[in-house]
Amino acid sequence: MPGSTTLGPGHGVDAIEHPDAQRLTSVMKELHRLLDTEGPERITDPQAAALCGSEAHDRAEFTAWVGHVAERLEKATSS
Repeated sequence: MPGSTTLGPGHGVDAIEHPDAQRLTSVMKELHRLLDTEGPERITDPQAAALCGSEAHDRAEFTAWVGHVAERLEKATSS
């Protein structure tokens, strides 16, 4: 669909409007920065765990995943 980004596993696909995908890209990029940075802006380990639904997680893996999703969203929304 023009002006949208497709999300889904290949069936039962949902699409979001392009401006929403661009905004989500910005949010994911900022989240990645806050996970990956040092200092007072850094998301703490308990906050990172909360973002993962309080499940046991590997911060490095979660940070890498957020960065990967941000990159893919940016690529998908670039015009």
